[in-house]
Amino acid sequence: MVCTLDKNRVNTIRKALQALGKKNFVFIMHNGSFPAAEGENTGFGTINSNGGKNFINYAAGLFDAIQMGPAGKTKSSDSSPYTGTIFSNNPLFIDLKALTTDKWHNILSAETFNNIVENNPNKNKNRTSYSYILKKQAEALSEAYSNFIKLDDKKLNKEFESYKLENDSWLDKDSLYEALSIEHGTDFWPNWKSKTDKNLFNPKSNEEKIEFGKRIDEISKKYAKDIDEYKFIQFILYKQNLETRKLADSKGIKMIADRQVAFSDRDCWAYQSLFLEGWCLGCPPDYFSKDGQAWGFPVINPEKLFNNDGSLGEAGILMKNLFKKMFKENPGGVRIDHIVGLIDPWVYKAGKKPMPEQGAGRLYSSPEHPELKQYAIAKIEDLDDTLTADNEKRVKNLSKEQIKLYGRLIENIVIAAAKEEGLTKDSIVCEDLGTLTNPVAAVMKEYELQGMKLTQFTVPTEAEDPYRCKNITPKSWAMVGTHDNQPVTLWAKKLVHTHEGYLHVKNLVEDLFAEAANQDEIIVKMTNDENFLKETKLVELFACKAENIQIFFTDFFNMDETYNTPGTSGDKNWSLRLPDNFESMQTINLPLLLKKAIIARGKVFTEANKQLIEELDEIQ
Repeated sequence: MVCTLDKNRVNTIRKALQALGKKNFVFIMHNGSFPAAEGENTGFGTINSNGGKNFINYAAGLFDAIQMGPAGKTKSSDSSPYTGTIFSNNPLFIDLKALTTDKWHNILSAETFNNIVENNPNKNKNRTSYSYILKKQAEALSEAYSNFIKLDDKKLNKEFESYKLENDSWLDKDSLYEALSIEHGTDFWPNWKSKTDKNLFNPKSNEEKIEFGKRIDEISKKYAKDIDEYKFIQFILYKQNLETRKLADSKGIKMIADRQVAFSDRDCWAYQSLFLEGWCLGCPPDYFSKDGQAWGFPVINPEKLFNNDGSLGEAGILMKNLFKKMFKENPGGVRIDHIVGLIDPWVYKAGKKPMPEQGAGRLYSSPEHPELKQYAIAKIEDLDDTLTADNEKRVKNLSKEQIKLYGRLIENIVIAAAKEEGLTKDSIVCEDLGTLTNPVAAVMKEYELQGMKLTQFTVPTEAEDPYRCKNITPKSWAMVGTHDNQPVTLWAKKLVHTHEGYLHVKNLVEDLFAEAANQDEIIVKMTNDENFLKETKLVELFACKAENIQIFFTDFFNMDETYNTPGTSGDKNWSLRLPDNFESMQTINLPLLLKKAIIARGKVFTEANKQLIEELDEIQ
């Protein structure tokens, strides 16, 4: 069906969501995937564009919030948003069209913009053109900056100067990194030839501090224009982001941010002294990767997070400022990717595999490890010596004091930052999929943190599986799949006519057709009908008890392409976009799904919502 979101239709859908106990209905799409307005497809999407604003208007009333991926600036060789900077925003998120208008004094020529659109190699495809837009966006923004500095707009100049002063704590470092990337011909600092440049903010002596200070002054003078241009680009992003969020607020839509576990190369260079030298963040061996996942991300030094008196250390202040910025800019809250990486991170030696036999271990849960024991919260006697170091159940019987120590980053940095920006801990969503160690589970319980439930992850042979419909708790954030999973269309296509599919169908029928007299017939039909299987899997999302439900754009718009395949690289990852004509696309049939979700709650609930069911029938 085409989802025409007229007022009456939306009101009925919202009534059904409320009847099912849903407090938040959240749409998920990474920034680069937003559609373009007609004649404005530059090769990369952004919510700041006219196409992005068209989507906000489209979603108004239906969705409570829009959750996007991380907003940081990524390096030129990596398109994954989960490797971006912690403060600087991605210049690709700038709406170039706006710079051709009077609002921005036409600092970008219409000719330049039109040429970018006309020559976009994917202008007729719903795909990002990374290599193309990276080059063209940079050229366009350089033109815009050159024209800006020729202006005599006192108001805009004053705004820009104020922005630089207010953000100098991170902006000066990030812009200096940009200058050094030009100096060395690469934005990957480990490949810089100068040892001094690699360590400008990590002096080992007073002599080095003086020497490095002189080098900073030298580079700052040599690349003054490039540094100021970088700052101006971030200023444009700030202004455009603010305008977009005001529009979203006016439409009753809150923005939810996504905080990745990683620190970018730029961050690592700028705050090098705050990281553990020689250690990287990753994942231990598991079902998906027998050798673990070697992410290569730097590891925050625990000794820099808190001082001996319990106050925030330098790293703690940095992280709190980061979360404060995110909560301030995103009143819908923050999703924290890989919450395990904050509470009980798995670390490994640089250059080695993230496996116990090669020295890897839990940073706070390895009291027997010769190098990590100094950071251990768990004690030797807390370990189950029958289990290996990578087993999530290895740490047991934690005291109240130990749980507090595991959770102090959450309590004193994340929750504290939310409160200071006028939000509650309910604005924190924890990505707790996959391995969840006992300390992490204990912290989440202690602080009543909200986790995610991915219905695609259901293990159909396990009756108490937490991802199964009947077991999903009210405070959870439920969804069918994330950016790393195949859309529900492909999920159903893969499982239909299979034994595994039959097992999933059996669970779905038990949970959603419990009172049906013809369960066997339903099982047979669903096992052999991919559309019926897909539909029922979506019904499960709305029928479960979760108060917060999310839906990825590929699922809402019935798309059959996977957004990202973990462990692989290539043009198809992180590049899928919502087509410009999205308003005419076939979407999931919300009235039908909601009607079936109500019926799945049983005869009593169905009878109580008889009138609502009739209204849903009318708008299908």
